[in-house]
Amino acid sequence: MSKVKIAVLISGNGSNLQALIDSIEGGYINGEIIVVISDRRGAYGLERAEKHGIMTVVLDKKEYGSNEDLNKGIQYVLRSMNAELIVLAGFLTILSSNVVKAFEGKIINVHPSLIPAFCGAGLYGQRVHKAAIEYGVKVSGATVHFVDEGTDTGKIILQEAVPVMENDTPETLAARVLEVEHRILPEAVRRITQGS
Repeated sequence: MSKVKIAVLISGNGSNLQALIDSIEGGYINGEIIVVISDRRGAYGLERAEKHGIMTVVLDKKEYGSNEDLNKGIQYVLRSMNAELIVLAGFLTILSSNVVKAFEGKIINVHPSLIPAFCGAGLYGQRVHKAAIEYGVKVSGATVHFVDEGTDTGKIILQEAVPVMENDTPETLAARVLEVEHRILPEAVRRITQGS
């Protein structure tokens, strides 16, 4: 079975990217990361990719006149690399409907809550954990889902719960949720690359 060509889109640290790299190098995922795209110059995830000989492309948000132009750049790279699966791993740019339609059913995202809770426009990163704590929920978690034209509205692939402790801060909750993301994102990619 040929390896699935995976593109990973990042905006920051790239710890979920590292979890994918480790899972591929360990033989857990039948795939190959062919390109890492960042919408931010200097994102640490780019260094992670380069250490493993993975091609990187920077399409810096600040250097594009509009989100539409940025999305055209993303689509061009994905098409030219023949990407078969696109993984959004902490990618903060909203993909345009043109990109989503062009790669329908081939884009997945990891989100730091149990969707449909604490998701949608404006809820990303620490904002998600702050909202969960302020609301007083006892359980949060992480979700891997397919990307559609809505924000965090696509079909759910995997979820795992994380308890919210009484003394949690957004930072402490984020750290525990991130551990779950590092498990369920590679598992979701493994299932997709195996066709299950």
